[in-house]
Amino acid sequence: MMMMIRRLPSTTFTLTSAFSCRLTSPKFFPDQIIISSKSTPCYPRISLLTTFCSASQVPDPILEQDSSKRGPLKPGLYLVGTPIGNLEDITLRALRVLKTADVILSEDTRHSWKLLHHYNIRTPLLSYHKFNESQREQRVLRRLKEGEIVVLISDAGTPGISDPGAELAKLCVDENIPVIPIPGPCAVVAALSASGLDTDEFTFVGFLSKHGPSRRERLAASANEARTQIFYVPPHKFSQFLEESSLLFGDSRRCVMAREMTKIHEEFWRGTLGEAKVRFLNQQPKGEMTLLIEGRTHSLVETPSEDQLEHELGELISHGHTLSTAVKLVAEGTSVKRKTLYSLALKKFGKQLEADDNSN
Repeated sequence: MMMMIRRLPSTTFTLTSAFSCRLTSPKFFPDQIIISSKSTPCYPRISLLTTFCSASQVPDPILEQDSSKRGPLKPGLYLVGTPIGNLEDITLRALRVLKTADVILSEDTRHSWKLLHHYNIRTPLLSYHKFNESQREQRVLRRLKEGEIVVLISDAGTPGISDPGAELAKLCVDENIPVIPIPGPCAVVAALSASGLDTDEFTFVGFLSKHGPSRRERLAASANEARTQIFYVPPHKFSQFLEESSLLFGDSRRCVMAREMTKIHEEFWRGTLGEAKVRFLNQQPKGEMTLLIEGRTHSLVETPSEDQLEHELGELISHGHTLSTAVKLVAEGTSVKRKTLYSLALKKFGKQLEADDNSN
């Protein structure tokens, strides 16, 4: 090693290694050795161990940074953003908080353990999900009031956004307990930034209701907005989503499907809702999906034909909506007056609904 160093010309040499080093020189970095030549060569004395260090012995740059500049963490609830797929997508601050916390509340402890194990974090995990959060809340609040540092994470992304945690954050605010966000990955922002759709204004809808009428009512409201609309769609609900959204948004509305973002099989599919129905008719995509639909452009709105209106009204009525509700929903998504739609609905479906009422 010393022979190699002596052969160097007047340059700067940086040596990083997995083995331990001791320096007598007063100027060095904890994970690097900087050797500079001057008019009179002066080299630090290096003591190299013959055995390699274990992973636990390797200095941790996250914990060994100058603590005087950042200070200790204050007690409170920390909402920590975690990777949505790629484990490298996590901040140094998030890792420091996870390492320092007294306990980590996790949506799925088995899933979160993989992340903690990857970064050699041994903080205790406590399950916290939609099925037990009402039972856990008081226990967590008690620990927070005792001055503990409690971290909340979800399976992926930012906790409390379409994930458990919002109610706990509200309780902490009501109890004057600090709630500290630790920003990180977010599927909504990642998908929107790469979508090619308008990013100036957007509406994040998240997961739609399982209740059919409520779901279609929300879609009808979104179809009438000029902002980009963003939805989380489970794979097994994708076909249903395309059918219902194309009915209310129109087949020509542009959309983007972002699937498995940051993972090996990441995919961005772009086209219209009509093209999406054809493309995915017999091929259900796998993995987590974020679906974006462009906002309504009022200058390009075309008046739908009577057949199209009849089809939309019939679909809504067949799915359990009353005639007046179906008229309202279709009117919100088109430029046709509600009075005109009501007359059409009575003419086409009035007798059918009257017969159904009599049979009931």
